[in-house]
Amino acid sequence: MTTTASGFIDIHAHFSPPVTPEARRTAWEAMQRERFLTPQPFEWRLDETLAHMDETGTAMQMLSNVPTDHARLRASNDYGAQIVATHPTRFGLLAALPTDDPRAASEEIQRVGVVDGWAVTTLYNGRSLADTALDPLWQELDDRHAVVFVHPNAYAPAVVGMPAPLIEVAFDTGRTVVAMLYAGVFTRFPNIAFVIAHAGGAVPLLAGRLALLGAEPWVPNPHALSTTDITTTLRRLWADTAASTSDQQLAAAAATFGEDHLLYGSDWGVPCTDRASALRDITSLRRTEAISHTARAAVPDRAHTLFPQAAHRARNGSRRP
Repeated sequence: MTTTASGFIDIHAHFSPPVTPEARRTAWEAMQRERFLTPQPFEWRLDETLAHMDETGTAMQMLSNVPTDHARLRASNDYGAQIVATHPTRFGLLAALPTDDPRAASEEIQRVGVVDGWAVTTLYNGRSLADTALDPLWQELDDRHAVVFVHPNAYAPAVVGMPAPLIEVAFDTGRTVVAMLYAGVFTRFPNIAFVIAHAGGAVPLLAGRLALLGAEPWVPNPHALSTTDITTTLRRLWADTAASTSDQQLAAAAATFGEDHLLYGSDWGVPCTDRASALRDITSLRRTEAISHTARAAVPDRAHTLFPQAAHRARNGSRRP
C-alpha cells in the first residue's frame, strides 16, 4: 500500500478533555459495571497520540468526542478546537452536536463556526438520528454541504454480558442507518456526506436483505423506497475502516458502499483501542485482497475528497523540515 506525501488521514479518532483522577476512576468503575473490563482508568494524551501517528505514518487525525451532557459537549468542542489551533497540520475537528435538542444543535453550529465536519451519535440521550424532529438540523447541514460522522452510542449498556464496543456498536449502527434510510434522511438531504463508523457496522450484512425485502408491502415505507432506491442510497454513504479491516468486513462494505467510499479510520483515543490492536488493524488493511489493489492504495488518503481544507493543512505540514 502506498500513500501520498501527506500520509494517512484518519477520520475516526477520538479525544477527551483533561479530567481529575477521581473523574477518570468514576468513569472506569462505570465501565466495569457494563462488563468493559479495562485494567485501569483511561486517559487520552496528546503526546501519546502524536507518537502513535508518527509510528503509523498518520499525517492527520479528524478528532471527535460526543459527551452526553450539553455543557461538557461544548467544552469538549472548545478543547478540540484548541488542539487543532495548536497543531493545525496534524489534527482536524469533527465538532459534536447534541442531537437530542435540534435547537441546541443549531446553536452549537453557530457557536463553533468553521470546522472540518460534525460528529453525531446514533442515539443521543434517547433520541434517534432518524427522528423527524431533526429535519431542521439536517436541512441546515445540507445547506452547508457538511460532512457528518455517524458514530454508535458509546454509552450503551452491556448486551449478553459483553461490553457494547464488542458487538452492540455494530447492531446499533445498523438499526440507526436503516431507520434513517426509511425516514428519508439520506434522500431528502443529499448534500450531506454521511460517514458511517466501523465499515457501516451491521449495514453491509443487511444490505442484501433490505434489497430483497425492504420494499415489500408489509414493510412501513413512508417515502415509497424501491429496491433500487435502497441500494443506490446506501451506495452514497461513506464508511471508515476502524476495527473493520478483515477481508469479510471490507468485502461486504465495498459491495454495499463502493470501494471508492471507504475511508481510513483507526478508532484511536478510546479504551477499546490500544497500540497493538491499532497496528494489527493497519497491517490487515495493508495486506487485504478483499478489495482491489487500487482501492486499497487509495483508502489511507481518500479523506482528502471530503476534507480538502484539512488535507491542505496536512500537506503543508508534510513539507516542513
